[in-house]
Amino acid sequence: ASAAATILTPIAISNTIELDFGNLAASGTIGTCVLATDNSRSTTGGVTEMAGGTPTAASFTVTGVAAATYTITLPAGATTVSDGANTMTIDTWTSNPAGTGTLTGGTSTLLVGATLNVGVNQPGGVYNTSNVGGSGEFTVTVNYQ
Repeated sequence: ASAAATILTPIAISNTIELDFGNLAASGTIGTCVLATDNSRSTTGGVTEMAGGTPTAASFTVTGVAAATYTITLPAGATTVSDGANTMTIDTWTSNPAGTGTLTGGTSTLLVGATLNVGVNQPGGVYNTSNVGGSGEFTVTVNYQ
């Protein structure tokens, strides 16, 4: 008798572009900024889109076995961004492709958008996950299907 085994190339994901909501203004009313996977954004409540900055969905390169499908797991909860003294949360994660993707030619681009929750009279500042009070990087996971 003979035996055989095939070991597949491990699936991998690497971040190529960071999530950035661009420049926003807060007011005396809470609100949100929804950043879609096509880099468009919309605001609610007391949040106003401002010129400057470059709103961009997070972009990841997924690599592995050509033509394989993979599942996408987005963050389960909120991520905190901080300016060192003040915080906001990011949640309601979306992706393109959504749920599953295909490694055409062994590679795929995965885009991730989300919702930024802006508080009443949110203080001005540069908010990110790596400042003191931020939650650190958010995690997106892929697995062969």
